Amino acid sequence: MDHRPTVPPLTAPTDRLTVRPLLPGGALPLLVTPADGDGAGGRVADWRDWLPDIHAIVRSHLSEVGGLLFRGLGLHGDAPFRAFAESFGRALLDYDFGSTPRSAVDKGVYTSTEYPAHQSIPLHNEQAYTLQWPGLIWFHCVTAAASGGATPIADSRAVYQSIDPAIRDRFAAKGLMYVRNYGNGLDLPWQRAFNTDDPAEVERFCRANAIAWEWTEDGELRTRQICPAVARHPGSGAMVWFNQAHLFHVSNLPPAVRDSLMAVVEDEHALPRHVFYGDGTPIEDTALDHIRAVLDACTRRFLWEEGDVMMLDNMLAAHGRDPFSGARKVVVAMADPIRSPALPVV
Repeated sequence: MDHRPTVPPLTAPTDRLTVRPLLPGGALPLLVTPADGDGAGGRVADWRDWLPDIHAIVRSHLSEVGGLLFRGLGLHGDAPFRAFAESFGRALLDYDFGSTPRSAVDKGVYTSTEYPAHQSIPLHNEQAYTLQWPGLIWFHCVTAAASGGATPIADSRAVYQSIDPAIRDRFAAKGLMYVRNYGNGLDLPWQRAFNTDDPAEVERFCRANAIAWEWTEDGELRTRQICPAVARHPGSGAMVWFNQAHLFHVSNLPPAVRDSLMAVVEDEHALPRHVFYGDGTPIEDTALDHIRAVLDACTRRFLWEEGDVMMLDNMLAAHGRDPFSGARKVVVAMADPIRSPALPVV
């Protein structure tokens, strides 16, 4: 069964923009480009001139398709990108409780994950390893890679529906326990993950977000948080696969790296990051292999062009990163925080 969303009627609010699927075989992502000959009196329009049309297209299509790619709008650079994202009327979020290295380039604008160019980043929904996450995420290609460097995406509804029901039901019933050990040269230091040097601030954040914490004998931090493995979209009510088990689990590492880590830690709870079922029992490698295969089958991929902006509903669409060569700069902004129903009201 094909679980991809059907292509909605593709209409722009005016004849100034064209909306169509970028890729064959599905609607994700929709490509939004200027219509031929746009511009009053031969004047080339500024991207700000299109904002009313862009906002109307987002209102019409984002919740159905999950992702839009804006191309050819003449938008380029960190500051214009920030202005574009802020034009939707949501305050941009800080990258708190992050799991990967990023650098701030403007208020609310960050580099994409700063992993080495030869590494892939598996598909994931941003901050699905915690109980509060951004509802919206934007990506802007400032510099396209010489080769590779795509940001693959997948429809999280299709992933949910395609996973073996027995595995899906087990994950949904048990939930997930994410365990992180910060610092020691193996993972982000806690100061960077929590954006503070104050242990008391860390503890306040953990208390407010239902995160269990402990300070180890060497002064480092260990956290545990139990999170759902699936979620219901607050707008459409659609069920989505929404977790990072396949990414946090030690089986995501190359076998040699996994073996080396297991040789130096006393137990799996001491790994830089790992995940268990919510009751603390191990997750089967075979289940994670199946989940990764489903994600691969649902992947949609395109190459960036400089100036592109992609806007995703973070619950409806997962994203990743392909290896690349040459310089590559893709910056990110997030907004519209969503709290899990599992997060206590404080």
